[in-house]
Amino acid sequence: MPTYHYEAMDNMGTEIKDVIDAPSEADAQTIIRQKGFFVTKIAEKAGKGKKGGKKDDAKKKKGKTVAKKTFSLGGRVSAKKLTTFTRQLSTLQDAGLPILRSLRILEGQAKPGPLKNSLIGVIEDVESGNTLSEAMAKQPKCFNNLYVNMVKAGEAGGALEVILQRLAEFQERAQSLKRKVQGAMIYPCAVIFVAVGIVGFIMYWIIPKFKAIFEGFDVELPGMTVWLIFGSDMVVKYFYLGPVIPITIWLMIKIIKKNKTGEYLVDKAFLKIPMLGSILEKSIVARTARTLGTLIASGVPILEGIIIARDTSNNAVFYRAYQNTYNAIREGESMAVPLKESRVVDDMVVNMIDVGEETGALDVMLYKVADVYDEEVSVLVDGLVSILEPLMVVVLGLIVGFIVIALFMPLIKLLNELS
Repeated sequence: MPTYHYEAMDNMGTEIKDVIDAPSEADAQTIIRQKGFFVTKIAEKAGKGKKGGKKDDAKKKKGKTVAKKTFSLGGRVSAKKLTTFTRQLSTLQDAGLPILRSLRILEGQAKPGPLKNSLIGVIEDVESGNTLSEAMAKQPKCFNNLYVNMVKAGEAGGALEVILQRLAEFQERAQSLKRKVQGAMIYPCAVIFVAVGIVGFIMYWIIPKFKAIFEGFDVELPGMTVWLIFGSDMVVKYFYLGPVIPITIWLMIKIIKKNKTGEYLVDKAFLKIPMLGSILEKSIVARTARTLGTLIASGVPILEGIIIARDTSNNAVFYRAYQNTYNAIREGESMAVPLKESRVVDDMVVNMIDVGEETGALDVMLYKVADVYDEEVSVLVDGLVSILEPLMVVVLGLIVGFIVIALFMPLIKLLNELS
């Protein structure tokens, strides 16, 4: 039977490092959670299992586990489908249906794909005696740590339908904000894409024809025309760099972010971009505050909640800030103090969290922070779009005007000489 090294936390936030024998990694995590620990890291110990019949039995058990896990293959479940599933499961649970019957109903109406495959695996595990949270933990491509921990808290408190309702509302708000941002950016991105295509067409096909005309008449060209023809020559000669340059920049950023220091510097640089950085920062604060507030309201310990909120930030600057907050809380400090020292959030957020801790309504304050910042993100996105529209018109006007003037100046000169 394989042996696994693991790191975990108990309910008091104490770190635990130990080893455990289990048929598979999923079984090992289940056993560790049954002890009341929260797994933060687990890896199989190098080496082979025990000899003899026990080893063969372990192989058989491991084979069965792998067969179950194949249900989660086929890509990740989209956030939209998971949100719909959560809302439907919440409705069925609120109606009083047994969890297994609810899962079978939703699995039956789900279309073939990752969600249906994951639900098949969850149903089999629940039928085998596992709890719903344990079964969902074995389908990481569908249910993340936030989802699993909230379901676990709902099972422990006997209020699964309430927790599922909160989870559905959380996902719907996140989807709503995401759709608003994406919808607002579609028009500017489309205009920029079309404008670049048109200018590229003019530089690649039209300017060289004028160049041939000018060379045929041997006319002395103005400086603007010389620069325009030079730019056209560069486009014709190095046209392949158009897609290569952005791809190269993207790959360089990915390589730099492989290093922790590089990732921190890149993420910090993104947060410094005018307007876009502010939108990114406020959206991260809104997402992590709502995540932590939802977890705390559902009964998840604050230390586990901070770990999950840290992982959902997807930004090294906020990751480091939440990690420092986690370490400070373990040492007995409040949450507001390390957040203020990190300087990643405004004083308003720090003060609201401080008041929430003093009054015992931290989850309520975190919800309010998330609502305020969601609204600010919406306002900033609308402001960015309203600025981009006239800015694009001005820039395109200058580019087209430069091209027209640069082409017509030598033509006018040529007509004067001919006349």
